[in-house]
Amino acid sequence: MTQPPAPLTSLVRPRITELRLSAFAGHRRAALPLGPLTLLAGPSGCGKSSALRAYEALARLGGGAALGEAFPDPVACVPERARPDAQRRRGFRIGCTADGPAGPVRLDVAVQAEPRLRVVGERLTAGGLVLLETALRDPGRRAVQAAWHTAGPAPVPHGPLPDDRLGTALLPLRVAGRTPGQRRVLAAAEQMVVALRSVFACDPDPDRMRGPVPAGSGRLLGGCGNLADVLWRTRAECARRHAHFVAAVRAGCAGPVADVPAEPSADGTVRAALDRGDGIRTEFGRLGDGELRYVALALVLLTGPGVLEVDPAGEVPAALQTLTVLADGLDRGLDPGQRGELLRLAARMCERGHIRLVGAVSDASWAAGTDGVTVVHLEP
Repeated sequence: MTQPPAPLTSLVRPRITELRLSAFAGHRRAALPLGPLTLLAGPSGCGKSSALRAYEALARLGGGAALGEAFPDPVACVPERARPDAQRRRGFRIGCTADGPAGPVRLDVAVQAEPRLRVVGERLTAGGLVLLETALRDPGRRAVQAAWHTAGPAPVPHGPLPDDRLGTALLPLRVAGRTPGQRRVLAAAEQMVVALRSVFACDPDPDRMRGPVPAGSGRLLGGCGNLADVLWRTRAECARRHAHFVAAVRAGCAGPVADVPAEPSADGTVRAALDRGDGIRTEFGRLGDGELRYVALALVLLTGPGVLEVDPAGEVPAALQTLTVLADGLDRGLDPGQRGELLRLAARMCERGHIRLVGAVSDASWAAGTDGVTVVHLEP
């Protein structure tokens, strides 16, 4: 007798283990394996940044965002040599696999970028069984026709879904969960959505970190320009985590580092510095680009969804979710020592299972031999 899939209440965290770029920007038939710590390596123009954008777009769709929010420039996602059909339509195809209690679950999405942005097909599968399939039947309607699995005596249900949303994210609103088949559909859809959510895309901008910043929410933005404001918050909230952060900064920055304080000013701004000891401080404005990027990335790895500007699945306990950091230009501006320290810190944090990292680097030879690192080489 086939056992039903385990519910998400088990201790297995759903996670994305493969990104598929069937036809996306410069990628054709690309399947990128993703481990707890993955480096996408290759020269400029090989598609590292576009792969990260595809992952982030899927995460936004999994969170319920509209296509226009996930793909603000959809035409740039269309393969360069893609020719329009007789109706002048062009588009792209992406997908991913999520592992978890329900086993490997595959999601594949076909998007029309021209002449109008819309989903034209979606398929959710597990164990070779199609659990959800959508198709554009009537180009004049803003909907796709969807069919989902039941495994019961009733016929396969059909119904319209919006053509500007991911159908998988909408299934809990449409599937009752009365039969084992319907419950399998819901388990697979939930696993995919939870695996995709809680993504933090970052590319620290040193120029925005150097000066004082307005006091705000204390949640780190993708460019890390409000780093001082976040440091003011995290230093006060958790002394143990801050001590780990200071140790990481000490290992990657030149000169002694006794602390990394951030203090508010009378004008409502916050300024950060490195405390060198003996009353000497180095303001962030005096640090180099590599040091600032290293400090920002170390803080990202040592924090979580409560500090980073992410969209977690609020209906799922935090212990069952995995934060995925997408770091473009992970090695940009870092010297060999900083790269090594950051990689070791990332490996330690990713080994615990609550955080995953996908970073884009120009060359991954410096990561060779590091346990737990998956290197995916991309060719231009």
